[in-house]
Amino acid sequence: MGAAVRSETESGRAAARALLSGARAGFGGVRPPDLPGAWTAFDEEVRRVHSRSYPPPPGTRLETRLCDPDGHVREAALRDPKAPLPLVAIRCADWVPAVRDLARQVLAGALAADPGRTLTALVPLVLRLGRREQGGWALELFDTALRAQEPVLAPWARPARPARWGRPERPARTLTGEVPDTVMAWLRRSGDLPVRRYAARLTLDSGLFGVRELARRAAVESDPLTSRLWAEAAMAAMAADGPGGGPDDEAIDTLLGGHVPMVRACGVTALRRAGRAAEAARHLTDRSALVRACARWAVKQAGGDPYALCRELVRDPERVFPYAVTGFAECAGRADAPLLRALLDHPAGAVRAAALAGLRLLEGPVDVERLLPLLDDPSASVAREAALCLLSSAVRLEAAPLEARLGADRPAHTRRAAFRLLRARGGAAALRASRALAGDPDPALRALALGPGG
Repeated sequence: MGAAVRSETESGRAAARALLSGARAGFGGVRPPDLPGAWTAFDEEVRRVHSRSYPPPPGTRLETRLCDPDGHVREAALRDPKAPLPLVAIRCADWVPAVRDLARQVLAGALAADPGRTLTALVPLVLRLGRREQGGWALELFDTALRAQEPVLAPWARPARPARWGRPERPARTLTGEVPDTVMAWLRRSGDLPVRRYAARLTLDSGLFGVRELARRAAVESDPLTSRLWAEAAMAAMAADGPGGGPDDEAIDTLLGGHVPMVRACGVTALRRAGRAAEAARHLTDRSALVRACARWAVKQAGGDPYALCRELVRDPERVFPYAVTGFAECAGRADAPLLRALLDHPAGAVRAAALAGLRLLEGPVDVERLLPLLDDPSASVAREAALCLLSSAVRLEAAPLEARLGADRPAHTRRAAFRLLRARGGAAALRASRALAGDPDPALRALALGPGG
């Protein structure tokens, strides 16, 4: 359970306990739950307190009566016109048929009376309730409303008004950046990931956007799953025959600038069909391994040699950078190990670390004499990679030089790397290392030494 989920759950439980103890609700009193997890936790906490209390706490508040263990009490509370809609939605998945049917009547009436406010307020909760045995009804109801041919306007939407009878022209009011301001537009911008993914699927089913808008949404989306939905739809649109199909240079360029690696990989893949496969060479040094692999494939499809291109990038120490080294290591062989070893003296720590990672990827013989001094490198990433390279040879390492690196006068990353090797070496040396770091001034190292395997 993540911190956000724990916070939601605890806020709902606290509100339930406060209302059951007689606290006042509303302004100056108990703050009602406002998130899906808080509402479900509120419902569960009311039943839990009732089951452990004798006599049961008095159910004077409407909110607590809607969650009462007695189905007759819940059914009577649903007849109150002021019943909070989130609890009504929860009762739509109730285990008592009479309660469930009445709650569904109330929810359907609320949706018909004010679809904009009902949908924006309840979609996050209804999506979570849809996983329950009786929770699919409300989700189907909302799904039908959102798929309607006429879009549901957001409750704050205000259409544009032309100038007439001396009144000035009034622009449309929008909080989502789209005109008209619809509930679907709000759902697509929601901070709740399940809601955003749900809205993306509904939008794709409707075929609302063209390939450029699909690519734009894929590029700016931060959630990997949602961005993948947009990107795959854009790729499908470019692969389709007929009007609107075929490669689109603007959409491809947009995909290539995406935040998520999957989106950039789609852009690189689309270069070949657009006749731009030669441009894939510039993505051989992308920060993502997925994008680099797609770029190597595209270069080969265009008749190029990704190995030669990557090798050329790392031969000049003045121009080399970390991802160029990583990209080269992914297509290099053991015969290229000397070129990577030459980069271990590069002034940039990130390049030295990338060279060590590349040597480890090649799985060549471990040069203990060359790698052991790198545990003292001022760069933490270099010391970490050096320790990873030496792990396979830990049993052959002498304990004394490693134990000397556990002193408090050494940097924390050096102590960590030495301890990792001593622990892999095992025996009495590992026990002495754990004892030495048990009193280390760095709390992370102390936890490492006292934890499992320490």
